[in-house]
Amino acid sequence: MPEIILASRNRKKTREVAEILIPHGFTVIPVTECGDVPEVEEDGLTFAENAAKKAVQTALFLRRWVIGEDSGLIVDALGGAPGIYSARYSGPGATDEKNNEKLLQELHGVPAEKRGAGYLCSVALADPEGRVQIACEGTCRGRILTESEGIGGFGYDPYFLIPEYHQTFGRLSSVVKHRISHRARAFSRFLPLLLQIRHRFGDSSAVENGGNSVPG
Repeated sequence: MPEIILASRNRKKTREVAEILIPHGFTVIPVTECGDVPEVEEDGLTFAENAAKKAVQTALFLRRWVIGEDSGLIVDALGGAPGIYSARYSGPGATDEKNNEKLLQELHGVPAEKRGAGYLCSVALADPEGRVQIACEGTCRGRILTESEGIGGFGYDPYFLIPEYHQTFGRLSSVVKHRISHRARAFSRFLPLLLQIRHRFGDSSAVENGGNSVPG
């Protein structure tokens, strides 16, 4: 069964990625289950740079195939903020709650028609020698609400409204989210390329027959 390490310590993100790759027979192993792996400093200037750095540095340390992923929220009225700082928007000790609180403060008084925003996800795959083999991005547009709706997802999801569904990512089912989200769209580009090189992972006989994931 082909195994890929996901260079993420976010359990909910790991679960989303695993759910996307499971039907194609790939086992997704969170980096937290790989021993004492050093955290990668996310000092890139773009999502793509951070995703590639996570993949490369983790691959070199573990000598395994590794997916690096970086994603975040880009708000029009804030000039693209929080952007690559989405996970640490509220500063040291940032949490989803603190980040959302700061986001709402920054958008205070901004009318609904000017609260447009987009999620962006960048994904990179590095081989055991630390060479990037695949790099893809996906985006999803929406609008930031003034109050949260739903308890699903993570990050800014309860405030991110998808107009065509009249629901936030916090309320949308995983079935729908895995079709329209920024992460889903990035992986829809990533997956065909991954399947083209699956033979390089060793045992690929079960790729089309379903797989397993390690909960992250």
